[in-house]
Amino acid sequence: MRQVRNRQAGRVILALTAAGAVLAPPALARAAEPLRIDLRADVDRNGTVDMTGTADEAGEDTWSVGRGALFLPNIDDDARRCRAVLGPGVPDTVLARCNDAADTSVNGAADAADLARVRSVPAADLPDDATGRLQVTAGAARVRVHVKRAGAWTLVTSQTRLTAEELRAGVEFGVEGRDVIRDSGVWDGRAVIRLTVTSAAGTASDDVTLRAAPLLTHHNLQNTQRLLVTEVKGDDPWARRQQSFVKSLEQRAKDAGVTAPTVKFTSYGDIWAQDFVEPAYVSMTGPDGRQQAIRVMLRSAQNRPAGRELYARLRGPGTGVVQAHGRDMQGWETLNSYGNLETVPPYRHNGRSYPAGRIIMGQRTDGNGVRPSNEIRTLLRSQGMQNPLLLDTSWLHVGHVDEFVQFLPADTPRGWRIGVADPKAGLDLLRAAERDGHGRTKMFSVKPFDGMLAPQETIAQALASRKLLADNNLAAARIEANLGILKRETGITDAEIVRVPALYTRGIDTTVTGTRMPLLRRIGGTVGAAGEHGQQRLLARDGAAAGPTVQTSAYVPGAVNGILLARDRYLAPRQWGPVVDGKDIFTAAVSKVYNDAGMKVSYIDDWYTYHLGMGEVHCGTNTLRDTSAPWWRS
Repeated sequence: MRQVRNRQAGRVILALTAAGAVLAPPALARAAEPLRIDLRADVDRNGTVDMTGTADEAGEDTWSVGRGALFLPNIDDDARRCRAVLGPGVPDTVLARCNDAADTSVNGAADAADLARVRSVPAADLPDDATGRLQVTAGAARVRVHVKRAGAWTLVTSQTRLTAEELRAGVEFGVEGRDVIRDSGVWDGRAVIRLTVTSAAGTASDDVTLRAAPLLTHHNLQNTQRLLVTEVKGDDPWARRQQSFVKSLEQRAKDAGVTAPTVKFTSYGDIWAQDFVEPAYVSMTGPDGRQQAIRVMLRSAQNRPAGRELYARLRGPGTGVVQAHGRDMQGWETLNSYGNLETVPPYRHNGRSYPAGRIIMGQRTDGNGVRPSNEIRTLLRSQGMQNPLLLDTSWLHVGHVDEFVQFLPADTPRGWRIGVADPKAGLDLLRAAERDGHGRTKMFSVKPFDGMLAPQETIAQALASRKLLADNNLAAARIEANLGILKRETGITDAEIVRVPALYTRGIDTTVTGTRMPLLRRIGGTVGAAGEHGQQRLLARDGAAAGPTVQTSAYVPGAVNGILLARDRYLAPRQWGPVVDGKDIFTAAVSKVYNDAGMKVSYIDDWYTYHLGMGEVHCGTNTLRDTSAPWWRS
């Protein structure tokens, strides 16, 4: 709340003495008017602090989604100082602590651009003895304030005093956050800045309120700017095959107009680049009127070793890393991977607005009711923008939402559609092929590789499998139930749902597909290094909680588990389905569905690199997306 306090001295400018009336000294005459001080911030978020009008006065003591001053958690490394703390023996806690906000200096022009500006309106009538003091009265432990003097930034401390000359000219301050909001019950992101001016004439003060820019995950209406992927070292057939995947990925990205070099993780052999990091961002309007953003790499709460490479490969100017420490789950740790975090694009429904989109995550809904880490959910919820919506993924081996749902741009009033896997459509493709006399056609057209058996099952054999039919009836029912949640929460209609043919299976028949474990060992070094993909079956065998009796994974490579490379360019895993009359029936059907939704589809082979490990293209990659749009206006 704005506060103005005055204590007047010398209000009488004529002093009576024995000799009669005399004039008071000039300083007292000047002080006949109350002291006035006016502190302002960029409340309307246009990039400038209005010093003459009233644009930044209304609501300066409050904050809402659409109005109120912002400051950035200054957790990038503009001067690249943190390279000094990199190394295999450096603890995770030390890696996480290093960033621009960890010291008391402003590290160059780039770092200064991350400071939110607060200014005092020039107070020309201040008396010569006036001095000013700046305090953070709320959120003091979470922010730092710097004052600009002679073109340089100096840390404001309890000893800092502003002169009358400075206050008459107007003072510029810079505010930086020391961390993101992690728990709104502890700190809701607000900082109240108070400027107090004191003189013999009295005391006056003014407050402004700022809030830390919320940490936001990306949605698919933000254009892809760069890809992330793990490239496995080595010269054996498995490593070379995965390296070939990376080369193909780079070419598909280039064809789609993604020109920035792909970031390649090479140190830990964890091929599931979607899972150990979730790219996010914080932003405010900079002095030039454009968005000033810091990318934030949100490391998985599993503390997978591959997450350490984020500090070496990505942390630097404009990019920081946030580590969530919580591992409060019993069993099914896979839910903490970020293949289990996707973002619904912006929407309004039933009086609620999500201008930056809304997060979805998977949970178990069986007897154990396991959810993602409470610390992660608290952090995401505390931003106050993208309150996570939990869906049921207990029917999936790996348990990630990206295995069955995605969000696609659309030239519609809503601006997006939902894409979902459709097991019924997958079964219909097989039944139609069998009716047309192709029951003896092999289910899969993939070739053998390095001792792995090529699948021999036919269309007729697949349709004769009670388990396969039951698995897909289960998957279809669970997907429809999740769609019901999304319809209720977003207002999405059946006409806005893109149904993509798919098939799921609960088990691995090594006589049909070969064993998946050699892939995980050879690509990832160990099953654990390869992540949870393919590992849940081991957990179940060893007696650990692994969900309900029936869990499935993609039988035909999951087409919805791909990457949106551009608004109209989609990269899907190669289907390797039955070839009838020279055409892969799954590829043809998948392409038609996406084409009808206004998208061009390309394919990439991930059968041996990812599919047999219960993941697809999306699971093995990640994307950095555009941050230039003001999130409060989306």
